[in-house]
Amino acid sequence: MKDLITLGRAVVPENRVDTPPERFGEAEFAYVETIIYADPDEILAMLRTLKAENFIGLPSWARNLAYRIVCLQRPDDAAVLREAAEDLFAFADWDEIAEELVARADRLDPPGARS
Repeated sequence: MKDLITLGRAVVPENRVDTPPERFGEAEFAYVETIIYADPDEILAMLRTLKAENFIGLPSWARNLAYRIVCLQRPDDAAVLREAAEDLFAFADWDEIAEELVARADRLDPPGARS
């Protein structure tokens, strides 16, 4: 099985050569099948690697799914909640959800308590 970073790269629109952009193809199915049970560290490594390579390359649906899965696996990780919120603010029309994530993170790790 391919690693998650390779699968993530395969769903970046500019990397798709066989599938028209309007069709959900094999690359997307492989990504979804792999990410749904992936370790949160593996998912975060994939997101951070792909964002460093091409900040807007990974489609918003793939980013949202990845961050959602990590947040479900680490509901008490304030740093992850904030990272997911930042991504939602930047790449999707999900400001209300992003604000909820920031509020949850602030309850877990109040801004004044951070060093």
